[in-house]
Amino acid sequence: MKNAIVTGYSSGIGQSICQILEDNGYVVIKLVSRLEEIKKLEVEIKNIIKSEDIDLLVNCAGVGIFQPHEEISISKIKEIIDVNLTAPIILTNLLLRSLKKTQGHIINISSIEATRHSKFSALYTATKSGLRDFSLSLFEELRKSGVGVTTINPDLTTTSFFDDLQFEPSTKDETFLLPETIAQSVLDVLNTNGVITDLTVRPQKFDIKKK
Repeated sequence: MKNAIVTGYSSGIGQSICQILEDNGYVVIKLVSRLEEIKKLEVEIKNIIKSEDIDLLVNCAGVGIFQPHEEISISKIKEIIDVNLTAPIILTNLLLRSLKKTQGHIINISSIEATRHSKFSALYTATKSGLRDFSLSLFEELRKSGVGVTTINPDLTTTSFFDDLQFEPSTKDETFLLPETIAQSVLDVLNTNGVITDLTVRPQKFDIKKK
């Protein structure tokens, strides 16, 4: 049995990733990465790795905002950076010795926005492209250790991510992805003989629905 730590597990892509991992023999440790309680998080991680070797870290927790940058509150800016970028970097730091021991894998769920530059997406894009670049650089650092590092960049996926946004994926055929598709991509990455360092998954067609 292999042990995986997954953030963002309560719904959407994270929930689907947990399910497919459990269906394929992983014991999934579901972690809440609250940076306002960083000392408590650090103690929790240390307690986990005292008794369990970690084979996989999936950083899936994420929040989004798409509006003129001057309209975003300072507290919201901090929240987006903390959840999307700071938390994955800190969790990787805390778990890396255990992952080196098992020659495990780190999978960071980024976004299609990490690969392009969209209107009203400056803050979100900064965090997701930062996560993607962190992953790509970390892979180079860890190659000799045997630890794999992968970024997955999903396009529009039908999840609760869009609940508080001004748009959502269209319901037209071939214009959206399902969380299960991204979860399957995680499994494909883990089963690859080699390392897929960067994977972008997109629907065949493009269409969005404004609220």
